[in-house]
Amino acid sequence: MSSYVAFPYRTDGRGRTHEAAREAWLHGLIEQLLFTLPGERVNRPDFGCGLMQLVFAPNSPELAVTVQALVQASLQQWLGQLLRIDEVAASSEDATLTVAVRYTVLETQQAGQAQFTRSLAS
Repeated sequence: MSSYVAFPYRTDGRGRTHEAAREAWLHGLIEQLLFTLPGERVNRPDFGCGLMQLVFAPNSPELAVTVQALVQASLQQWLGQLLRIDEVAASSEDATLTVAVRYTVLETQQAGQAQFTRSLAS
């Protein structure tokens, strides 16, 4: 059985790296990608999606399409060897951004979904 590193990184009760189930691991990978700004990772300056930069952009149908395309492209580039992205939906209200991703795990062909909500007001 494979073990996966939990996100956010933490140790378990034995002082070892906390392990996660595959579903939780994939959820963590998607979350890291979506909310990391390009340039934030020293050795991978192009890693990330830049999604949080769009939270305060004025809502419009064009913004929704842009967010969906940005997320889809980033997920495909960085996680395409693990997942097939089936659908991305994004919405922004005030300073809160919600992104929902439906995907299929390539290795098992199991469907999955992840939803993230971030608020800059907190």
